[in-house]
Amino acid sequence: MAERMQKFVSLGQKWPEKRAPKERATDFHEIHREFIAQKAADQAARCAQCGVPFCQTHCPLQNNIPDWLKLTAEGRLEDAYVLSASTNPMPEICGRICPQDRLCEGACVIEQSGHGSVTIGAVEKYLTDTAWREGWVKPIQPRIERSETIGIIGAGPAGLAAAERLRTRGYQVTVYDRHDRIGGLLIYGIPNFKLEKDVVERRTQRLIDGGVKFELNCNVGEDVTFDELRQRHDAVLIATGVYKAKPLNAPNDRAVIPALDYLIAANRVGLGDDVPDFTSGKLNAKDRRVVVIGGGDTAMDCVRTARRQGAESVTCLYRRDKPNMPGSQREVNHAEEEGVTFDWLAAPKSVRAGKSPAVKAVRMQLGPPDESGRQTPQEKPDSAYEVPGDLIIAALGFDAEDVSAWAETTRWGTVKADPITYATNEPGVYAAGDIVRGASLVVWAIREGRDAADAMHTYIQAQAKVAAQ
Repeated sequence: MAERMQKFVSLGQKWPEKRAPKERATDFHEIHREFIAQKAADQAARCAQCGVPFCQTHCPLQNNIPDWLKLTAEGRLEDAYVLSASTNPMPEICGRICPQDRLCEGACVIEQSGHGSVTIGAVEKYLTDTAWREGWVKPIQPRIERSETIGIIGAGPAGLAAAERLRTRGYQVTVYDRHDRIGGLLIYGIPNFKLEKDVVERRTQRLIDGGVKFELNCNVGEDVTFDELRQRHDAVLIATGVYKAKPLNAPNDRAVIPALDYLIAANRVGLGDDVPDFTSGKLNAKDRRVVVIGGGDTAMDCVRTARRQGAESVTCLYRRDKPNMPGSQREVNHAEEEGVTFDWLAAPKSVRAGKSPAVKAVRMQLGPPDESGRQTPQEKPDSAYEVPGDLIIAALGFDAEDVSAWAETTRWGTVKADPITYATNEPGVYAAGDIVRGASLVVWAIREGRDAADAMHTYIQAQAKVAAQ
């Protein structure tokens, strides 16, 4: 079937149709329409089938991308889905929210040669959505049932990935989460226009149907102690993520809304919840001048949400320029199409509340690169100015909450875990995802949850052998 592949010279890059900016900025539905079967096959056939697949090596999950693209091009969609799902417990989610331009597609050889990458994420999304529709997504059915139990703290992507892996091996798995719904940031942090919630809910329902137990509205440390969990379970995984907002550290920053507070409120409203702070207008952008401070993907989620809520204007302040933004360039482009104004090379100095609220800012210029390789922003003298804003949101990243009573932590507050086994200093206690890595990508959380589950299995089996001797 080799003749079906390597069509990147004769066939141009095509994305699923994107809804017009004016249309999509009025609702929270996903912005791309579905690929049709022939288009998905055509785009998969553009794959060069490289001897060294850089798309795969740049994927945190090491997904076997060239092979499932080949199967898609051949029309073997169920086989393609099965291969895709063998390394990724949530391919339809990664297909939607991974920054492919920084990962697999950015590393694609034909992208580097100027032909435009294979649209890997769109094909991945198409494959898994087709699999759900056709009934190819099978329930979890362990070959054996084990007596050992696992406790997982956190029902976000790392915790869910670990739960699936461990339940597939037959362990009795219970996931504890402080929220009232399963999914963590997948439900409450990521807006619907990137990830509609029924996509998450059908995935989590599969876990429930497969025997994973969830204890929601359970705040470990308050409703149940960590020591109690250790007594209940043969091993425990800490997968809480990081939720504490980094401070703006500017005068009067109490007038600033943390990004996650704003996004959680918006997502809860979309889910039909009564949110008093939204009803009162505190967390509602309608008819307001919105200023978002930050340049990552969370900032893009905030500015695009504000546009959909009917903001009078939306401005994003970022201290570097566009090429040096940490967020996905595709997300920035979507935001620009939807009418968001970007104020590049701008840094906040203070916030003014009251009758004429505004961000007092200064202009920046880029100096030598820092340790990350990006140019260091430096303040321009005598460049102060103001940006009027009725709703000011800070999206500066997240720090870890205090979990030092559970395991040894680093100077940043994250859990210190072995980079290979994810084991902490406490026997039988493991940690994965953002609580170890710091705020990062969903795909990395999935990878670490999956691999931590494998390490926990090895540990429990070793303990069983010792007990049997």
